[in-house]
Amino acid sequence: MSQGFQYQRKIAPEKTGGLIESIFRCKWSLTVLELISNGIFRPGEMVRNVDGLSTKVLNDCLRTNVRFGILKKNSFPEVPPRVEYEFTEFGRRFVSIVNQIQALENELEEVVQSK
Repeated sequence: MSQGFQYQRKIAPEKTGGLIESIFRCKWSLTVLELISNGIFRPGEMVRNVDGLSTKVLNDCLRTNVRFGILKKNSFPEVPPRVEYEFTEFGRRFVSIVNQIQALENELEEVVQSK
């Protein structure tokens, strides 16, 4: 035991914990982030590229990601109206961290399978 030092209980950060929980609670969030990473920026194109993804669920997912500052919505004053989504600087960092977590999970799976 350390001399005179008392450790405090670590708790999950409230703001980022809520962000992560909200993003991962939607089963389509990671798929949507992957679509944007691969150059698919328009909602209609997203729905056409993913079986089972409805417009309503996609819009809810996009709205949540915009609210947390992961995505930015760009509306173009055209007829018909055009909307595209892109990552914010924070969103690019967030996706990078998610990718690192995915890589870590893949490594863990390999370790578990090799035993």
